[in-house]
Amino acid sequence: MQYVFKHTHPYEPFIDHITEKLIVGTLPPPRFTTGELKKGDVDFCYGSRDGQLWPILNEIFDLSLVFETTAKAIKQRKAFLIGRKIGVCDIVASAERTKIDASDVGMQNIELRDVLSYLEKYTKVHTLLFTGGNSKNGPEYFFRKHLKEYSVSLVRISDEVPRIHQFTHPITKTIIKTVSLIAPSGAANRAVGSLESYKRMKKENPSFNTLDYRGLQYKDYF
Repeated sequence: MQYVFKHTHPYEPFIDHITEKLIVGTLPPPRFTTGELKKGDVDFCYGSRDGQLWPILNEIFDLSLVFETTAKAIKQRKAFLIGRKIGVCDIVASAERTKIDASDVGMQNIELRDVLSYLEKYTKVHTLLFTGGNSKNGPEYFFRKHLKEYSVSLVRISDEVPRIHQFTHPITKTIIKTVSLIAPSGAANRAVGSLESYKRMKKENPSFNTLDYRGLQYKDYF
């Protein structure tokens, strides 16, 4: 019999009534569910030492973040999010895996969070920041499935990277914008490298890298 790992999200959504933007991803690596963190991990949303979201934000906003498994590291990140009225509400509640890794495509029997119900409760949220696009099992992909349950769809505003859409909340009738950022993961580096805009910037400045490119993009939305 094949072993199946139940990968549950270890964190409740980080959101309150002043939140205006929500970061929406999928699941942190399985070790955050089991509590077997590595040195340099932060026990908080996007806290993997291999992830690039916090290094990017640290660079953009000169946050002097510590990257360690401490209460101080968590407090720093929460303070930044609260100060900028940003929350986190990853869309996947749980999934099953036959291979214990962090790949989105490896998720099976996926249970989604009811993000629309959070948006109904926290009415100041006007923007969702997807940490990835519409590829299979990415946050935008799942959110589109979630909206279909309510007979709602995304309306395209811009097809340029990052792609921008909007939708009308079925209950509150609020118009909410979505921004599909380039994923803050090493796996997305190849996709960044293939973008014409990145190639142009790299040619102009050989020291320019994929992290720098994400920084330019993220700066406009955080």
